[in-house]
Amino acid sequence: MAIYNSVLELIGNTPILKLKQFDTGPCDLFIKMESENPGGSIKDRIAVSMIEAAERDGDIQPGGTIIEATAGNTGLGLGLVAAQKGYKLILVIPDKMSPDKIRHIRAMGVDVRLTRSDVQKGHPEYYQDYAKRLATEIPNSFFIDQFSNPNNPLTHRVDTGPEILRQMDGKLDAMVIGVGSSGTVTGLGQYFHENAPGCEMIVADPEGSILADTINKGITPQAGSWLVEGIGEDFLPPICDISLVTKAYAISDREAFQTQRELLKREGIIAGSSTGTLLSAALRYCREQTTPKRVLTFACDTGNKYLNKSFNDSWLADQGLLERKSHGDLRDLIARPMDSGDMVTVTSEDNLITTYKRMRMFDVSQLPVVDDGKIVGLIDESDILLGIYEDKDNFQMKVEAVMVSNLVTVAPDSSIDKVVDLFKQDKVAIIADDTSFYGLITQIDLINHLRQTML
Repeated sequence: MAIYNSVLELIGNTPILKLKQFDTGPCDLFIKMESENPGGSIKDRIAVSMIEAAERDGDIQPGGTIIEATAGNTGLGLGLVAAQKGYKLILVIPDKMSPDKIRHIRAMGVDVRLTRSDVQKGHPEYYQDYAKRLATEIPNSFFIDQFSNPNNPLTHRVDTGPEILRQMDGKLDAMVIGVGSSGTVTGLGQYFHENAPGCEMIVADPEGSILADTINKGITPQAGSWLVEGIGEDFLPPICDISLVTKAYAISDREAFQTQRELLKREGIIAGSSTGTLLSAALRYCREQTTPKRVLTFACDTGNKYLNKSFNDSWLADQGLLERKSHGDLRDLIARPMDSGDMVTVTSEDNLITTYKRMRMFDVSQLPVVDDGKIVGLIDESDILLGIYEDKDNFQMKVEAVMVSNLVTVAPDSSIDKVVDLFKQDKVAIIADDTSFYGLITQIDLINHLRQTML
């Protein structure tokens, strides 16, 4: 195996894996592991080409600042390249992005500016408009603008496309891709149109994005919202060429996240939410075919950036995307039911240091105290603080010495009004009856429930 002199030399030449554990109809389905790039995604490729083109064109001066609006992965790629080349980097990122992805970017020394994800083009907080404004305000800066940068699709036309055709021995009947900045669909579409014209280009699009209807029906609908990251658009980017796309599939968030997790369970591949969308569309396409075809899709990025979101049952439940047994009572409002194994608890015999560590590990400020399946108390940060303030050795004190044991519980068949009354008294809604403790309803749980039932 070769020894490389720079992490940038590791970008590209990613492997292709044939999927064996899914029903692919008469087709063979392959997945190109772009998650194996050093920055963890396909966007590493365009980061190198866009920055090197800006250097050649004199758009970036030594010690200068690169600015970009990104859903995250382009930012990671730019961070990787900028650090190796000595540039500063400012990224404007919508606030729906994965916290793990944002932490990764910040750990690379990048200046991250979070902005609103609920506004559209033309609003001052819209992430692309925000980035353009920064570029006019900061001296010696360059807005790299992946959505308009011709080097974005060029990367895939001259690099990714030939690489794929070579790896597939020139035998490829269809390719399923997503559209974010649109460099992939444009560059690969142009390359395969010229070099393998029999290869169909299929788009996988999140429900709420405008692209599926634009491609299939020739109309541009009003954009909605979606939770999948990195693909889907509320406008057609200037570099977007969908004229060579045969068909698009609109994939719901629920299906995308389920497929993303199935990919890990069945094939051992941990990939991001956009991959769940692509794989869902690829499976639909394969199962619709009546003759054998060789079909390729992508693991666009690694799923390690989404452990707190799409691989987190509690987060999925908060978004209304996790199927759970319906009880028809207050138990349906509990985001982390006791019987799911998702609730973090302590016992009355645990000590305060154990309780403190558990709070820190799971980023919570209050824990139910549960003995033999029944709730006997609550303990929060203030209880621990008051218990150990005079003597740090009191960390060995048992929970029962400081917990609040005078509890008000709510029966599962009670009305939501009773929960709201407790919130007005700054109390916690403990859902329990004479035999069992079912869980807690927090104020955010109730907000999530009302949002889901009102939309």
